[in-house]
Amino acid sequence: MSKPVVTRFAPSPTGFLHIGGARTALFNWLYARGRGGRMLLRIEDTDRERSTQAAIDAILDGLRWLGIDWDGDVVFQFPRAARHREAVEDLIARGRAYRCYASPQELEEMREKARSEGRTRLYDGRWRDRDPADAPAGVKPVVRLKAPLTGETAIMDQVQGRVVWQNENLDDFVLLRSDGTPTYMLAVVVDDHDMDVTHIIRGDDHLNNAARQTQIYEALGWPVPTMAHIPLIHGPDGSKLSKRHGALGVDAYRGMGYLPAALRNYLVRLGWAHGDQEIFSTEDMVRLFDLPQVGRSPARFDFAKLEHLNGHYIRSTTDTDLLVELERALPHIAGGDLLAAKMSDPLRAKILAAMPALKERAKTLIDLLDGTRFLWSDRPVPLDEKAAALLTGEARRIIARLIGALERVEPWTAAALEVSVRTFSESENIKLGSVAQPLRAALTGRTTSPGIFDVLAVLGKDESLARLHDRAAEPA
Repeated sequence: MSKPVVTRFAPSPTGFLHIGGARTALFNWLYARGRGGRMLLRIEDTDRERSTQAAIDAILDGLRWLGIDWDGDVVFQFPRAARHREAVEDLIARGRAYRCYASPQELEEMREKARSEGRTRLYDGRWRDRDPADAPAGVKPVVRLKAPLTGETAIMDQVQGRVVWQNENLDDFVLLRSDGTPTYMLAVVVDDHDMDVTHIIRGDDHLNNAARQTQIYEALGWPVPTMAHIPLIHGPDGSKLSKRHGALGVDAYRGMGYLPAALRNYLVRLGWAHGDQEIFSTEDMVRLFDLPQVGRSPARFDFAKLEHLNGHYIRSTTDTDLLVELERALPHIAGGDLLAAKMSDPLRAKILAAMPALKERAKTLIDLLDGTRFLWSDRPVPLDEKAAALLTGEARRIIARLIGALERVEPWTAAALEVSVRTFSESENIKLGSVAQPLRAALTGRTTSPGIFDVLAVLGKDESLARLHDRAAEPA
């Protein structure tokens, strides 16, 4: 009977959860969930100078916002140092590791000699089989793995295929520093083993680590987990991802008004494909995702595609759910605090009534917020430049005459309002557009909005007439 699948996401808390890390977390999550397994979260906080609580909080918050959960408690690597040292002592006892007393000067001389001879193995193994009795007094040693000198180390990678390293090119690398702290290479192996991790899914910048970690597993007599090294994300021009391309924290995408479901969908398609399908529900992703379908070439980040996809998600989200998403986003998007301060049940009802028209125009939640602005603007509604130019003296006089017609409208519905405005336009011998555009500018402060009769209906009779009186009373 095969072991249940266990994956892990293991970020270092030295900064935000960047977009590449978010994709790695998503791939681990999907692989585990699709096989009834578990995904664990480990914070690799051994770099004490750079690890911060703020970064840990940002990672956890980013994962939660994306809808990626984990099983069990978060594991922190630093408190496990004693367990890591225990594994090193076991390796020494097995004859698979040894104490090295080489001085910094000796190490530098070894490196220079190796480079001059064109060798990749930099350490010459001088303490590998030496009698510990030769140890110099007062020198604290490092502990090195006694790596195999011949043959090869190989993994069958689920993405990269069979990857082979010649052992003659690999060093006896350090497991334990002279101050007793474990190296990353050792800590990762011990933690993954103790956490029963069966599948290691991570970026291919860790591929070279796989050789050394495999050697540690084998030296300890532990089974080597299945590995999958996924290509990194590049910019649209194929270069290394930079901030202008999208190398930002997940919190930045939240601030740009993207829906978590849309970002999940976009991330899963960065390097993985299922035929020509572009839109995936979370259930689809869990059911379909598999590692052999991940390509070996770097994925290219494209903001235009993400925005297009986000627009699709906004349009396909129910009005009620979209309002919930908008309210959740308000603390994180520019200008959101203004709406948050005014939010009330009556305003929610107005936004919901306008939502079908608003979401057709929106690609992000910032666009959606901007579209709602006419619903909660203080009077007199501020005019943008185009609206101000449209509200000429003649336009204001038209609005003043229109007020009388609108005051008689009952019931105050979009259909009844359309009849009234069209009748007024015909009686005044004015094109409908010459009435509707000044009306839109006066009511919303802009020249673009949902349909003008829907705007009137959503604002309600009292508010609509009050806004029109504001404009009609202004000097020409």
